[in-house]
Amino acid sequence: MELGIVTDSLAHLPFEEMLDVVAGLGISAVEFPTGGWSSAPHLDLDELLEDGAARARFVDAVSDRGLHISALNANGNQLHPVIGEKIDSLVRRTVRLAELLEVPTVVLMSGLPAGAPGDTTPNWVTTSWPPETRAILDYQWNEVAIPYWKDLAAFGADHGVRFAVEMHGDQLVYNAATLLRLREAVGDVVGANLDPSHPMWMGADPRALARALPGAIHNVHAKDSRIQRHIADVNGLLDTQGPEQAATRAWNYVTLGLGHEGGRQFWGQFLSDMRQSGYDGVLSIEHEDVVLDAVEGVAATVDLLKQVMPVAPPSWKPQDI
Repeated sequence: MELGIVTDSLAHLPFEEMLDVVAGLGISAVEFPTGGWSSAPHLDLDELLEDGAARARFVDAVSDRGLHISALNANGNQLHPVIGEKIDSLVRRTVRLAELLEVPTVVLMSGLPAGAPGDTTPNWVTTSWPPETRAILDYQWNEVAIPYWKDLAAFGADHGVRFAVEMHGDQLVYNAATLLRLREAVGDVVGANLDPSHPMWMGADPRALARALPGAIHNVHAKDSRIQRHIADVNGLLDTQGPEQAATRAWNYVTLGLGHEGGRQFWGQFLSDMRQSGYDGVLSIEHEDVVLDAVEGVAATVDLLKQVMPVAPPSWKPQDI
């Protein structure tokens, strides 16, 4: 496996200073957000698409520091009933840039449609009752998401790009079952972006999630969540407070090792389970801890991952039996 970073983790730093810090921490891969829910502080998508000289300068700045681009990230809701077309344009332009940069993976969300034709806001269904919830899900999957994703999957394949879909709350794909449903419908150009912090706050075990997705993990974000039990035991894990209210939330994103119980042992098991499922690629650090300095938090994450991250191939071979 290899250390990487989502560059928005250091969004406060200018482009070249960010790259210097990343290289200095011993990270070798970078994942650049291109827009949507990110302000894309380190990349001008339209400029890089249109200007070959700008692309060359961008790539040189990365490679001159011994880094490489592992993925582009186009997170937004391309199935939104109002702004979906705008986000879809972002996704497709990101795919075209990935092809030009010879980057194999675009990370994104599944998107979340409205609950019915004519609605103007997305609708996340989390139960099977009242009865209308099933009608909503049928519309979202069969009339909106699958037709859209079949077309997008073909577009990605035509450009030599695969998609890593992040299983995230308030998205149509938010767990293993929904990821596999989408993958079965549109093909293996679609796989998972496995960010363990999300199953944590939704009550699942990322180790079990990794084992449930053999051959279907296309990218990994290294991020942790801390459940504040004195709050969650009273109110549950569904919490609508913003991150600025970290002290009173049921859960928060935190620096790796400060959240899930088990610390170093848990993260070692998680990486072992991912390798058993066939993933041996980049661990892209995504720092969203609002309490710590970003550089300090990323450095702490690097230190932990270096303790447990398998790098060399396994020595054991089946013929050794």
